[in-house]
Amino acid sequence: MAKKSMIEREKKRQALVEQYAAKRKALKDVARDESRPMDERFKAQLKLAKLPRNSSATRLHNRCQLTGRPHAYYRKLKMSRIALRDLGSDGQIPGMVKSSW
Repeated sequence: MAKKSMIEREKKRQALVEQYAAKRKALKDVARDESRPMDERFKAQLKLAKLPRNSSATRLHNRCQLTGRPHAYYRKLKMSRIALRDLGSDGQIPGMVKSSW
């Protein structure tokens, strides 16, 4: 199980990303638009830099929904390999059979 503080920090980041997504996208569109004047693009870039760092989507890290483990994460299932193996062994995941040879 991951530290509670790390899991909560990730939840806080996720909330900030969702809160600032529209504003961040609008500012990025202005900053990248070549047809706009240079000073307007520069001002948009400065406003973008003043937004909270944790509101950027690249600061998010995938974590297991069950345990909070950040490594060996399967995107399709939203869980780590260890949680997947435990649930598979218990027969909780349809179609998954424990393998042995």
